[in-house]
Amino acid sequence: MTEIDYKSLPNPTKLLWVDLEMTGIDVSRDRILEVACEVTDFDFKTLASYEAVIRQPSAVLGSMNDWSKKHHKISGLIDRIEKSGRPEKEVIHELVGFITAQFGTEPAILAGNSIHNDRNFIKQWWPEVEALLHYRMCDVSSLKIIMNCKYDTVFKKKEVHRAFDDIQASIAELQYYLDFLRNDESQKN
Repeated sequence: MTEIDYKSLPNPTKLLWVDLEMTGIDVSRDRILEVACEVTDFDFKTLASYEAVIRQPSAVLGSMNDWSKKHHKISGLIDRIEKSGRPEKEVIHELVGFITAQFGTEPAILAGNSIHNDRNFIKQWWPEVEALLHYRMCDVSSLKIIMNCKYDTVFKKKEVHRAFDDIQASIAELQYYLDFLRNDESQKN
């Protein structure tokens, strides 16, 4: 694989919003159960989306931490895995095709809430996908810290714990903060 010269690339034109649901948060042993991706422009208009539930061996599902067992049961994810989970290699292949079709030679900027953790799982378990990603990321939780601490502004979102719903919430949260900052700035002028 050839190394990308990021300095010679034009500015990014889109974001790759990603959310993963996993068996836990230990990247060395926990596994990915669900992936959702949404490609948007910088006005957050949806250009394309992809989602899949991944079949994992029963030993992997049995090793889920208590938090994951509880929330993935409540959300219906466990049921979906058992009924329609797909082979992980197939999902990886489709995801590589999806990203390549949407971004071409432009490295995809990963976006989402606490996206570094999802990125760690992608790096560990899906290196083919990692190879298509820009080194920069758009982490909504970074702005959340500033908004909460500096502006006492809190975005309230539902706790669904399903990948596609979490992406929608992350996009809405970023839009909320940007609108707040725009309005705050216009009131100063």
